[in-house]
Amino acid sequence: MALAWFERHSLPVHDLSKVRNIRLGLDAPALRLYGGAAATTIARKRSVFYNALQYAVDLEEPASNPIDTVKAWKPPKVREVVDRRVVVNPVQARELLTAVTYVGRLDRGRHLRGFFACLYFGGLRPAEALGLRKQDCHLPATGWGRLVLAKSKPQANKKWTDSGDAHDDRGLKHRAKDEGRPVPIPPELVAILREHLDEFGAHEDGRLFRTSRGGVISIGTYCEAWKAARAFALTPAQFVSPLAARPYDLRHAAVSLWLNAGVAAPDVAERAGHGVDVLLKVYAKCIDGGAEVANRRIEDALAA
Repeated sequence: MALAWFERHSLPVHDLSKVRNIRLGLDAPALRLYGGAAATTIARKRSVFYNALQYAVDLEEPASNPIDTVKAWKPPKVREVVDRRVVVNPVQARELLTAVTYVGRLDRGRHLRGFFACLYFGGLRPAEALGLRKQDCHLPATGWGRLVLAKSKPQANKKWTDSGDAHDDRGLKHRAKDEGRPVPIPPELVAILREHLDEFGAHEDGRLFRTSRGGVISIGTYCEAWKAARAFALTPAQFVSPLAARPYDLRHAAVSLWLNAGVAAPDVAERAGHGVDVLLKVYAKCIDGGAEVANRRIEDALAA
């Protein structure tokens, strides 16, 4: 039935040679019922549309991808650099982690403190923290510890996952399927994770962070807790600002802190799971002092 509906409502492949039809296909993802879509949404849907047409090319239907013939249509620019206004300093980060312990029902906030601490002190992606297991953690009584990340649990619609669950087990981003990533963690995060294990233990599969029934914590759950923590920890002006507006901004703050502390870019990239070129491009505006150094060098050159 579904295939019959698609057949009735789809254009014949030969009609894709008409530029006006391709333009309609490109314009559609840019619109929503109540206005325009976000630039990232448009870019993602345009990519899906392009790849679908490329598949037709691979099947030797059209000779080339029809989108390549459309010259006047340009996708909107997507922000590729981190806005430094979202980056919290260490004092603000610690205040937010304390505030998290006061939110949510029962012990939900205290349980999530360790999760958010992994994002800030370890630079983990949220999906990586959700997949973190006890056996992945080396937590000595003193000094620095180490996490060896092996799994990621990104959230998606159940219709699109292999397991039928909202969270599939995936490998790490930008890594081979079974390749892990070692992440040194400071003593402060070691202590937080040791406290978390003492209070909450680990799930039977080793996961540190989970729901009361052992499931994977949803994006909605931890974002709701984060929003409540921001209301506790930040001033009214800061609360309505972009400062740490999303949990992911804690990871941005971590990477920015490492770069500004003078840690070499390849080292930062290894810890964060980035390529060096992407790292410097994404965090270019979060590195303090660059303009002042450049100004001094230009002034010295002019005075020579």
